[in-house]
Amino acid sequence: MTQINNDVEFKQAITSLSYQQQRVIAAKFVEHVIPLCSDERLKRVVDAASNENASQDELSAALKSAKAVTLDSHTRCGAEGNWTDQAGYFVARAAVAAVTPEAQSKGGGPAWQAAMSCRMAQTSIQIDNDDASAVELTENKWQYQILSDFLNS
Repeated sequence: MTQINNDVEFKQAITSLSYQQQRVIAAKFVEHVIPLCSDERLKRVVDAASNENASQDELSAALKSAKAVTLDSHTRCGAEGNWTDQAGYFVARAAVAAVTPEAQSKGGGPAWQAAMSCRMAQTSIQIDNDDASAVELTENKWQYQILSDFLNS
């Protein structure tokens, strides 16, 4: 039974996964923070990323949709620094990472990129939260558990 407890183990476990497995786990990371973004299009992106048998056409359409959400979210953030809107932007970026083709994926792969964007989304929410101690588990701890569960299934 595998239990991930820190970022070193986390990144090692992620890099040992196939691209398809990384896409699926990236979708699970996004699913955890999706309530931080009100754009309904992301649910369809997560569904496509979660589908191990998704076609290239489905993934391409999901990527196009996720990029549109990213652009729309970024526009809403504006110069005023609305941290709730900023969180939505990072959720959308995580969704983009989940469905980006392997050849275009950035360092660490889709799961790592999605994980980092999900953490940024939670950090954005915490900036506006007066009681940061109210968070029971940090996003990285949730991700460790999500990845551990995935590896043990």
